[in-house]
Amino acid sequence: MTHSGLCRIMFTCRLPWWRSSATCKLWQAGGFLPRVWERCQPPGCKGINATAGQGQQVGVREKQVLEDLDMPLARREMETLSQEQPETGNQYLEDALLQSYLKTHLPPKVLEEVNQDLERFGNRLLTTIKPLGWECELNPPVFRQYDAWGRRVDHIVTCSAWRRMKEIAAEEGLIAEAYERRYSNWSRLHQAVKLYLFSSLSGGFSCPLAMTDGAAKVIESLGIPGSLKNAFDHLTSRDPKKFWTSGQWMTERRGGSDVANGTETVARKQPDGTYRLYGFKWFTSAADSDVALTLARVADAEGEVKQGSRGLSLFFLRVCDEEGKLNSIQVQRLKDKLGTRQMATAELWLDGAKAELCPAVHVTECFTSGAACGTELRTAQEKTGGKKERKISAEGHGVASISHMLNITRIHNAIAAAASMRRMISLSREYARRRVAFGKLLKDHPLHMQTIARMEVQTRGAFLLIMEIVRLLGLVETNMASEQDQLLLRLLIPVAKLYTGKQASAVVVEAMESFGGQGYMEDTGLPVIVRDALVLSIWEGTTNILSLDVLRSLTKSQGQAMAVFFSTVQKKLELASSTANLEPAVKQTRDALGSLTRFMEAAGSKGAATMELAARDFSYTLARIYTGALLIEHAARPDASSTDIAAARRWCNQELCPVAVELENSSYEEEATLTDSALAYEGSPARPPGSDSPQATSKSQPLGTQNVG
Repeated sequence: MTHSGLCRIMFTCRLPWWRSSATCKLWQAGGFLPRVWERCQPPGCKGINATAGQGQQVGVREKQVLEDLDMPLARREMETLSQEQPETGNQYLEDALLQSYLKTHLPPKVLEEVNQDLERFGNRLLTTIKPLGWECELNPPVFRQYDAWGRRVDHIVTCSAWRRMKEIAAEEGLIAEAYERRYSNWSRLHQAVKLYLFSSLSGGFSCPLAMTDGAAKVIESLGIPGSLKNAFDHLTSRDPKKFWTSGQWMTERRGGSDVANGTETVARKQPDGTYRLYGFKWFTSAADSDVALTLARVADAEGEVKQGSRGLSLFFLRVCDEEGKLNSIQVQRLKDKLGTRQMATAELWLDGAKAELCPAVHVTECFTSGAACGTELRTAQEKTGGKKERKISAEGHGVASISHMLNITRIHNAIAAAASMRRMISLSREYARRRVAFGKLLKDHPLHMQTIARMEVQTRGAFLLIMEIVRLLGLVETNMASEQDQLLLRLLIPVAKLYTGKQASAVVVEAMESFGGQGYMEDTGLPVIVRDALVLSIWEGTTNILSLDVLRSLTKSQGQAMAVFFSTVQKKLELASSTANLEPAVKQTRDALGSLTRFMEAAGSKGAATMELAARDFSYTLARIYTGALLIEHAARPDASSTDIAAARRWCNQELCPVAVELENSSYEEEATLTDSALAYEGSPARPPGSDSPQATSKSQPLGTQNVG
């Protein structure tokens, strides 16, 4: 049977039940022909290139399709399927939520200046940064281990676009903005918005910026000691010739987040007061950076080192010397990653790398705002609740010092998550204005728009949660934060990081599907966004690890953090009490708070093992409730739009307190843990004998102590 004959049979075959009645008319009118044609056409056949405003031409084109079927095969093979590429404009001007948020929160004078800068930056993203980002994707770093004469050089070669991106980052002040504090506590917000716009078009350069920001924060937290003043100036410079980027080298051969037990790097003190580092760093992001912060164990006179987190110290090192030669560092290989291929991630051997021990740190802030990795920082603050200055010795407190970097990089991670969602939705909605299927544009198919709208609600929630954290960080950095603000920030950072990472993975995959087969094509650039987003739930701590960190923050605050969480959510809900359209959302959020209260009372009587099992669902609950409150607060503004209200209501229609539901389902009981193991290992030779026995017992073990990806 000929190809055209097969297609004609398909057009006249009996319709399934779901295409009866109303849909039958569309079928008879030829409304479904484009999709059928796409299934029928052989490679090389001419397709339909329909754009916005051309829906009325579909019938003519369908006739042409049928005529093309009878064309000589040779002619058909010369022609190809074509669709109009979705194009977005200035990302800042096309983001209504972003603009309304800034208008609501920024003082008028600051808003005027920031608005001008962001509009200008949005144009630069289109004309300069976007093409550079694609060039970075097409020209990933290459590792050149030896030169032509057999000498080992260990040279990581990056493309010119990557190097230009570094210059642009300096020119735009993507790090400097946060530390110059031109706008006081709003400087962090300005920086975060620029990073949000920059991230998905940066060709992966947002990652080294995250670690650079983190390194600058660590040095600032140390009081910018004289020995690190030069480094701080370089890390926060707007001069492309002076700007440095930083790496973060903590993950070693054992991998994962448990750096307390996994760090084997040894530091040996030299007569001049510097140190030499020896060890293997298994995962070093942005390996082409200028400097790095790393953890190591200081060897005593007998060569012994202290194990555990208390044996870890923080070191600063230059990657290359003044002549550009590696600082006694050997590059073993570049990592072959699923995504973020634009950035060099390497395995490094430190063979006597010269480093400087980061000096002591003076701590005057609330004790809960530090120790992001669960390090014990017991002081009089924990007993009295008052603020006292204390000094941490340089040796043995590396995790405490680097916690500042982890807080910053987690915030960057969440910003990248929201940025990837926003980028994919922007492209998807533009594609829906151009792509014709089943006789009309995708935007005119209610089911398609429902799918995009659901993704939009998730993205709006993620954006507001991130902006809330950045707002609190700005207050802390300018000494304007209350103790309640600090408690809330400490709690929300891991919550936002773990939740937005999961949101991004789901949304970008869903958005890719909205493009059909084109979404799966590498040269569209869409798979790049998907791959790069998948790391966000892993880097800087997996979901489970960060869930446990959430529990630690509650323990260290002795219940204060949850009290602040509840009171803050209630205050935001009260703002919407006079908005009738928000009443359902307010009620659902208050009901969720009640369910959360009952869960905590019940779990408190069951012990630590129950809370550990519930940690993931508990963290999701905090994220959904707090995000719901933020959406409600935004929708309660006098100039809020109908879509602001719709987003709040739709968010609150989901299960806001999954941890209470799972408690009722007995998901955190000992019997459930046994069933978990049985389900996971059924059929596996690793399945422990007697695992089906009711008498079998389960002992809960902590999953990790640190939160480094």
